[in-house]
Order: sequence, then structure tokens, then C-alpha cells
Amino acid sequence: MSTQPALPDPAEPVETPFADAASPFKRTHAPPAFMPPTPQSVRPPAPGSWATHRSQINFGLAMLAYLMILVGAITVIQANPGADWRYYVAALPAVPAAVGLVIFVRALMRLDEVQVRIQLYSFGLAVGAVALITFGYGFFEGAGLPHIPPAYVLPLMAIFWGVGTAYFSWRYRS
Repeated sequence: MSTQPALPDPAEPVETPFADAASPFKRTHAPPAFMPPTPQSVRPPAPGSWATHRSQINFGLAMLAYLMILVGAITVIQANPGADWRYYVAALPAVPAAVGLVIFVRALMRLDEVQVRIQLYSFGLAVGAVALITFGYGFFEGAGLPHIPPAYVLPLMAIFWGVGTAYFSWRYRS
């Protein structure tokens, strides 16, 4: 018995571990019975496409419904200040606001990576700026400045988010 391996026969082809991988004549594995959709199978709409405009129109309609129901609820509550059902009427504007939130989140989910990054930076700027302003003004209130209602926080955050979106969009284009 020899300890040397036998030399290969030059007439037979050499088998390598990856010889069948590129063969068009031999199936290397069975195809899957069910191919689940990939997470990126639905492409986000291009800016300016109908899907983007439809989302903006739906959001605008939801906000219009919110404002109309808000004005109606305030009118009904002021006309009936002692009614037991006034709390239910006060909660009615939350329904179109929730619809608007769903439309907004769905629109955010359709953004591409650069747009998501711009929105994230804009949101971070808005939260940080509003936190700085509201906490800073809280100290000024202790020094004697008038109290500002908390209802101003959300519009202030929306303003800073819009400014941040404009700034970071400009920054990514240049």
C-alpha cells in the first residue's frame, strides 16, 4: 500500500466543488414552491407622480374634515356648556385627525432612503428646536412673562419641520 494519492486519469474531467453551479444543463436545486414577495417589490412613487398627489389630496381632505368638525364641535359645546355628552362631541375631531395620521404615515413609508434621511433630520431639528424654545420660555415664565398655551407646541414643531425639510433638501441637492 502506498501513502501517495493516485494520480488522476487525464481522460476523465476534473470534478470541482463548483463545477455544477454554472451549468445550464443540470439543475442544482429545486425551485421554491412559493416565493414570498420581497419587501422592496413595491417601488415608491416618483416625486410628482399621481400616488404622491393622491396622498397629498387625501391628507388635505382629512385636515379639512378635521377643521370643519373642530369648528362644529366648538360651536355645539359652547351652545351646551352643561350637557353630559359634551366630552363625546369634543372627541369627534380626533377621528379625521387619526385618518390624517394614517395617510401621513403611509406617505412616509413610500419614501426612498434619501427622503427618509431628510425627514429624519428635519424631525430631529424640529424636536430639538421646540424643546429648546419651550423649556427656555418656561424659565422666562418664572421670571414674569405671560403663559403660552401648550396648543402652540404642535404648530411650532410643524414650522420647524418644514424649515428643516427645506434646508436639508437644499443641502442634499447641492
